[in-house]
Amino acid sequence: MDHVPDGRGGGRTVSAAEKAQARQVSLRRIGGLFTAHRRPLAAVVAIIVASSVIAMASPFLLRTVIDRALPDRDLTLLAWLVAGMVAVAAVTAVLGVAQTWISTRVGQEVMHRLRTDVFTHLQRQSIGFFVRTRTGEVQSRITNDIGGMQAVVTSTATSIAANLTTVVATTVAMTALSWRLTLVSLVVLPPALWLTRRVARLRREITARRQRELADLTVTIEEGLSVSGVRLAKTLGTGPALVDRFTASSARLVDLELRSELAGRWRMAAMTVVFAAIPAVIYLGAGLPGTAGTLTIGTLVAFTALQGNLFRPLMGLLNVGVTLIASLALFARIFEYLDLPVEVAEPARPVPLDPATVRGHLRVEDVTFSYPGSDTAALAGVSLDVPAGTSLALVGETGSGKSTLAALVSRLHDPDAGRITVDGVDLRDLRLADLAAVVGVVSQETYLLHGTVRDNLRYARPDATDADIEAATRAAQIHHLIAALPDGYDTMVGSRGHRFSGGEQQRLAIARTLLRDPRILVLDEATSALDTETERAVQRALDELARGRTVVTIAHRLSTIRDADRIAVLDHGRIIESGTHETLLTHQGRYATLLT
Repeated sequence: MDHVPDGRGGGRTVSAAEKAQARQVSLRRIGGLFTAHRRPLAAVVAIIVASSVIAMASPFLLRTVIDRALPDRDLTLLAWLVAGMVAVAAVTAVLGVAQTWISTRVGQEVMHRLRTDVFTHLQRQSIGFFVRTRTGEVQSRITNDIGGMQAVVTSTATSIAANLTTVVATTVAMTALSWRLTLVSLVVLPPALWLTRRVARLRREITARRQRELADLTVTIEEGLSVSGVRLAKTLGTGPALVDRFTASSARLVDLELRSELAGRWRMAAMTVVFAAIPAVIYLGAGLPGTAGTLTIGTLVAFTALQGNLFRPLMGLLNVGVTLIASLALFARIFEYLDLPVEVAEPARPVPLDPATVRGHLRVEDVTFSYPGSDTAALAGVSLDVPAGTSLALVGETGSGKSTLAALVSRLHDPDAGRITVDGVDLRDLRLADLAAVVGVVSQETYLLHGTVRDNLRYARPDATDADIEAATRAAQIHHLIAALPDGYDTMVGSRGHRFSGGEQQRLAIARTLLRDPRILVLDEATSALDTETERAVQRALDELARGRTVVTIAHRLSTIRDADRIAVLDHGRIIESGTHETLLTHQGRYATLLT
C-alpha cells in the first residue's frame, strides 16, 4: 500500500483495490463512449485518409521540380508543379478544418453525455452515499476529472487516426523513393516504442495522484468558503490553519503538475535528437563512395522532406499513446462512480399511482434496517399502522431510530426486512417521482437554493403560478414578511438561505412543501432549533400544512406531539410503548420519563 497526501497536511493510504481498479479500465470500454457516433467518426477517418494521401503528392512534386523543371528551365511544367503544391496545401487545409469541426463536435457530445451520465447516476444514489462521501470529492470528479479527460476525448481518436494514416502513407511513399533509406530511418522505432511505454506508466501514476490532490483541494474550498464554513472558521479562529492547509495542498499540486509535465521529458528529448540526426546520417550515406550517384538530388530532398513528415506524426502518435495511458487514471475515477450500485432504485415494474387519488394510509410492517458497516440494527421489527388523515408522533432518546424511520417512509433508504406501504402499495413498487408527490418532508435542516424566493418555491413545482405561490406562503404564515421586502418574491435568499432567519427559512420550506400538496407529511424535528415565539409561528404554519393529511411527527417538545392521534416510543430501534398522550402518561412508563 502507498501513502499519498490527503490534503490536510497528512496522508492517506492507497489500497491495492484502488490500484487494481485503475488498471482494469479497458480501452474497449472507453471506445464504447464513441459507439453512438460511428458515422461522423467514419467521415473523420475518410477525411484524414484523403488529406494524408493528397499531402503525399507534395514530395513527388518537389522531386520533379528539382530534377526536371529547374534543370530543364521548363516554365510551363514549373508553373503546373507550383500550382499543384498550392492546391495540395489548400485542399488539405480545408479538409483539416472539416476534420476539426466534426471531431470536436463528437468529442464535446461525448463529454456532455459523460457529465450527464455521472450526474444522473449520482442523483440515483441513496442518501447514505452522500453521507459517506465528501461533497468536494463528488464535485471534483464531475469537474476536474471529466475536464481533464476533455483533450483525450475530443482529440485523441482523431490524432491517432491522423498520425497513423500519415505514418503509413509516408512510409509507403518513402519506400517508393528508396527502400534502403527507409530501413535506416525506421531503425529508431523499437527503442522509441519501449521508451514511450515506460513514460506512459510513469505519467499514469502521477495523474492518479494529481486527481486525488485536486479532489482534496476542492474539499478544502467547499469546507472553507461556504457560508457555514466561513462562519465556523471565524468563530473558532481557524482561518490561518485553513489557509495553511490550502497552501500545502496547492503546493503539492504544483509539484505533481511539474512531475506530470516533465515525466520522461528528457528521454523523449533524446529521441527527438536521434530523429533529427537521421537526415544527417542519410546525407552522409548518400555521399559515401559506395552509394554516391545512385540517388538524384530531387529524390534525396524529397526523401528527407518525407522523413520529416514521418517523424512528426510518429512522435505525435507516441505522445498520444502516453496521454491516453495516463488518462486511464481519470477514466478509472469516472467509471468508479458510474459503476456504483444503486441502493434505492426505480422499480422494474412500477405500480401506477395517481397522487391525486391517494388516501394516505401508511403502514410499517415488521421493518428492520441497519446502516452499512454497522453491526447494530437501527430499527428492529417495527410495525405501525397510521390510517389516512391521522397523525403519529415518534418520540425517544437520541439514536433510538426516529429519524431512521422517517427516512424509510420517504424512501431515502430501503428496509433490510419488512416493508412500508401507502394505501397497500409497497414504497419500493412506486416510481420515485410518484412517491415524492405523495410523501412530503419538512426537516430541522432547511436547505434553500442560492436564488430568489420565487425560484426556491417554484423548485418544488415548476408549473406553479404566482397565485399558487402566494397562497402557499399565506398558509405558511410568511407572505406578509416577503411582501414587505424591497424586492418581494424576487429577493435573493443568499447561500443556503442565510438572508433569512431560521424560523423564516422553515416557513419558506413549509410553503415549498405546500405547493407539492402531499397526502403524507413527515415532520422531522422541524421546530427543535427555534425559540419559543418563532416556534409558535412555525407551528401555526405546520398545523395548516397538516390539515387533512397523514402526518408523522418527530419531536421532543410536548406541545408538538400531545395532540397526535397516536404516539410511539422508540428505544434502540424498537417500539416499547404506543398510545395516546393521556394513555401513556397514565402508564407512567418511558414516555412519562421523557417528559419530565
